[in-house]
Amino acid sequence: MTITELLEQDFDTIPVLIRHHARVQPQHIALRDAERAMDYATVDSWMDRIASALQRDGIAPRQAVALCAANSIEYALVFLGCLRAGLAVAPLAPSAGAEALTAMLQDAGAQLVFIDADAGLTLDQAATPATLPRIALDQLADWAAPVGSTPQPVDAQADWAFNIIYSSGTTGTPKGIVQSNAMRWAHVHRATLSGYGPQAVTLLATPLYSNTTLVCFLPSLALGGCVVLMSKFDVATYLALAVRYHVTHTMLVPVQYQRIMAYAGFDQHDLSTFHMKFCTSAPFSAALKADIVRRWPGGLVEYYGMTEGGGTCMLAAHEHPDKLHTVGQPAPDHDIRLIDEDGIEIARGETGEVVGHSPAMMTGYFGQPQKTAEAEWIAPDGRRFIRTGDLGRFDDDGFLTLLDRKKDMIISGGFNIYPSDLESVLRQHPDIADVAVAGVASERWGETPVAFVVLRPASTESAEQVLAWLNQRVGKMQRLAAVELVAELPRSAIGKVLKRELRDRFNSKAVA
Repeated sequence: MTITELLEQDFDTIPVLIRHHARVQPQHIALRDAERAMDYATVDSWMDRIASALQRDGIAPRQAVALCAANSIEYALVFLGCLRAGLAVAPLAPSAGAEALTAMLQDAGAQLVFIDADAGLTLDQAATPATLPRIALDQLADWAAPVGSTPQPVDAQADWAFNIIYSSGTTGTPKGIVQSNAMRWAHVHRATLSGYGPQAVTLLATPLYSNTTLVCFLPSLALGGCVVLMSKFDVATYLALAVRYHVTHTMLVPVQYQRIMAYAGFDQHDLSTFHMKFCTSAPFSAALKADIVRRWPGGLVEYYGMTEGGGTCMLAAHEHPDKLHTVGQPAPDHDIRLIDEDGIEIARGETGEVVGHSPAMMTGYFGQPQKTAEAEWIAPDGRRFIRTGDLGRFDDDGFLTLLDRKKDMIISGGFNIYPSDLESVLRQHPDIADVAVAGVASERWGETPVAFVVLRPASTESAEQVLAWLNQRVGKMQRLAAVELVAELPRSAIGKVLKRELRDRFNSKAVA
């Protein structure tokens, strides 16, 4: 079958597509890092060796295997080899603490865990030593089955778990988000609209344990392209790799785009090979989008969605310069609606919680049916939607503007205050490099807004001056109670501001 015929099927698996490419373009480079390259024939062989070893060790289809390491070619090979064995991959953040990692391994029911040196040291610090078998990625060749090994065929089904991705934990205990083979197949189909194929070279500087990365990593390989992996992001290396390998596609989070565009030597790099750039995972300012469109060749698409799936909005920023304040329109075959506090759908132009239904939806939270039910909204016609927890409204053209996370909305003296509104104004201050607004405890108002501000290096502004500047520009009920100057904002590995940490840091002071 041709790749077109394979994609026309209702369902198939990513390992099947990779094997197809290994046969029709065996010497085409599939994976790179800063120093190494591996072609499709070799990747396919490694997948067989890893799948064979997993079967040798008694791990059965549909069981879970964990990965906890920084990006590397070995990481990618293990992920793909597990898929060929019909397993569910649980990619875990190496930055998590020892007890959190142990809890996630136990929650997923992982049969073994692949680790790098840093993850091994972290797990060694757990109060309850993990008895789970560990395989060091730098010893992968010793553990894997011999070259030429052929695993027993596994007929993976659409409803089988593809991976279990744990939420970042920014709002509490991480939950295991189960994504099915069908959901990943839908992502591959969506990627065909963005110019992926054998000619594509995708540079990834976000971690492979994040869905942010996987929505580009997996389709790039499924459609026969090359993936260039960075183990750690820094601007100079990113730009050098982009030029060296004639990169066509990339996925970055807003803070990475911000650092790249502020880099003194950015305009001296030839980035003309770029076809499409993507962004997701955190608020993406209109001004930053405009700067990227103006100075960085190729298109820019912002994805708004959740790891849980449900509905995705897409903004082709290069096509809609007057809509950069939005997150775009629903993707094809995605149904996005807004509901009120009572779960009743509201009219266009009104503000409500964003819910979505699409072919790409999580099965549920692993082992947590009650949490799964809480994340769902059932439409009058019986269809299942995923609740985002975000507040937004559609304009007359069907573009969605996000106002804030529902949990981040500040209710001060009975009035709703959206932190994003205040952050948008503060970003206009010439001395402010970064900012986050969070609600903190107030004896008088219940909650009140406080801004956490990172000043530009040469700035001499004081917190009091920033406070006065902002409060002169907003309504009385939106005024800040305080400004805290900070060296940097706490962020997750994919760039989300950890507002809970900011609240916890400040609430001990309890504003009157």
